[in-house]
Amino acid sequence: MSTTVLTFVIVGLDDHPIFEADLAVRGESGSRDDRAQYLHQFVLHAALDAVEEQQWQGPNMNLGVVDKFNNLQVSAFVTAAQIKFLLLHDGKNEDTVKLFFRDVYEVYLRVVMNPFFTPRSQIKSSAFNQKVRSLARSYFRS
Repeated sequence: MSTTVLTFVIVGLDDHPIFEADLAVRGESGSRDDRAQYLHQFVLHAALDAVEEQQWQGPNMNLGVVDKFNNLQVSAFVTAAQIKFLLLHDGKNEDTVKLFFRDVYEVYLRVVMNPFFTPRSQIKSSAFNQKVRSLARSYFRS
């Protein structure tokens, strides 16, 4: 059984990931292939160049699909503070991805406005993680 590819990453100012989540729905075994995970991370990292090229071409925060690798696509969203949201997927509807990014951005803003949040640090909040996963389930359920 093939699984859906759905990997979400928030990349900070120095191109370091501050949040990563594999949002794909797994079968009963729940197993994941580490080699595939490394490939997904590589594809997302390689897409950063395309994101940086496109982010200055217009005022849109949502950049849409910025890169493709085999049957995978990388969609991107860049905040006003130049934080990048990347989603590696296997061809999701662009409008659905846009709505997902918008809702995750709202949750992200609540995290960074917390006075105890340190800029450039990783987001380790279990509530944030659960909310992102809940949004992914609601938008990308098969």
